[in-house]
Amino acid sequence: MTCPETPTPELASRLTQIGLRSLPMGLDDFLARATKGRWSPRQILEELARAEESERSRRSLERRLRQSRIGRFKPIADFDWSWPKKIDRPVIERALTLDFIPEGRNLILLGTNGLGKTMITKNIAHAAVLAGYSVLFRTASEILDDLQCDSPELQRRKLKKYARPQLLCIDELGYLSYDHHAADLLYEIVNRRYERRSIIFTTNRAFKEWNEVFPNATCIATLLDRLTHHADFTVVEGASYRVRESEQEAQRRRKQP
Repeated sequence: MTCPETPTPELASRLTQIGLRSLPMGLDDFLARATKGRWSPRQILEELARAEESERSRRSLERRLRQSRIGRFKPIADFDWSWPKKIDRPVIERALTLDFIPEGRNLILLGTNGLGKTMITKNIAHAAVLAGYSVLFRTASEILDDLQCDSPELQRRKLKKYARPQLLCIDELGYLSYDHHAADLLYEIVNRRYERRSIIFTTNRAFKEWNEVFPNATCIATLLDRLTHHADFTVVEGASYRVRESEQEAQRRRKQP
């Protein structure tokens, strides 16, 4: 059996220049396996294509996870379904199958602080990224602050950014109050995505209270009409998980000698 020639650094560089990613990183190993296995030219090309496809898929996943801005979160397996006094588990479990995204439907999670709305949303968003969807997770305040700019052209570009992802997650709507202009901007996002791309909203305010979140806004009724037209809802009620965890941690500290 002939030994493979040692590849030159220039060869790896040239492979990188023509767009290959996996092969240049493991060129020595690839050539050694091809020689030992006595691969035919067709086998070499098939293995090369498989390795490049795998590497591009990995890099695409990393890029989409980074662009989604999901951040850290606890897995849904850690969610204590028995803790909330009220929660529509079938709605959430169905959303985790991602069947609402191809249909352009929305999901709205309504409940007080500390009941896991953000955790649930991040798990759905992460599952969507793994399934190949483009996802963006932002709080309502981050989105509205981002859109508050003097340049109309810059604002249009930013609105396109929020209209583009296949799944947009808007977290914590209702924790702060905004002016009527912010309501117009939120309406513009919802309207651009209406019947086209899905939104997950989490909020601690009932819809009838959104006029308090956006005082003097005239578009609230129209905004809610489009947001809820094709949407699934779940209301989460109960005491805060964080309060319970703080109490449990305090009890453990008291038991320590």
